[in-house]
Amino acid sequence: MATAQVKHDYHLVDPSPWPIVGATAAFIMAVGAILWMHHMTAAAPIIFGIGVVGVLYTMASWWADVIREAEHKGDHTRVVQISHRYGMILFITSEVMFFVAWFWAFFNSALFPGDPVHVTREALFGGVWPPKGIQTFDPWHLPLLNTLILLTSGTTVTWAHHALLNGDRKGLKWGLILTIALGAIFTCVQAYEYQHAAFSFAGNVYGATFFMATGFHGFHVLVGTIFLIVCLFRANAGHFTPSQHLGFEFAAWYWHFVDVVWLFLFVCIYIWGNGAAAMAHAAH
Repeated sequence: MATAQVKHDYHLVDPSPWPIVGATAAFIMAVGAILWMHHMTAAAPIIFGIGVVGVLYTMASWWADVIREAEHKGDHTRVVQISHRYGMILFITSEVMFFVAWFWAFFNSALFPGDPVHVTREALFGGVWPPKGIQTFDPWHLPLLNTLILLTSGTTVTWAHHALLNGDRKGLKWGLILTIALGAIFTCVQAYEYQHAAFSFAGNVYGATFFMATGFHGFHVLVGTIFLIVCLFRANAGHFTPSQHLGFEFAAWYWHFVDVVWLFLFVCIYIWGNGAAAMAHAAH
């Protein structure tokens, strides 16, 4: 009995081993991290390392399958691309809410350093923000430099995108190379800044909120840089076309998101959070 083949624009994903493999690797990594932090066994670093390798292998293999679906199998039709864009928008929205939590923690302490409801704050903060004894960064030195670096990287990734849309593959590659280099420089400058911090993560609310907010942003810069490196390899392989380049488009979206988050960090934590000294310096 003959069966009719139904033609449609949707992508029915083939059975894949990567969800179960990735979940298993993530579980091993989590167990290894817990054992390592609690010093429960000398093999903890090995268990953690096995989990990390498994997660990285899953990521590389799964994304390679997605690239094959797009480049060789033709599964990413216009309808499928719309769904992917919605998915990326929702992912970035979830990342925005992730950072909202860290800003909330910072402002909850900064706006009410002497809140009578929280009686310990007066003792911990001295009734002021930044807390007494905390020597903050001057926002007009390394933080300002990093702001200029990241804003410049936003222009270079936009240049790369426009070059791709106009069929300029040389411009695409150089735009990506410059953006990756600027992202790496940003990470190095932030690492240097951390090494010279006059406060630590432990023992004070200012250090905890500062390092959690800026540190997670730095992690996102690192992830975005890797994202763009993959795009550079794919551009050299001729994967992207002016009409189909979702991988690069999503990398550009992610990078602009990282830029915007940093602007909020710079204004709120480095400038406003630095207190009256930063405001007086800006006035001059």
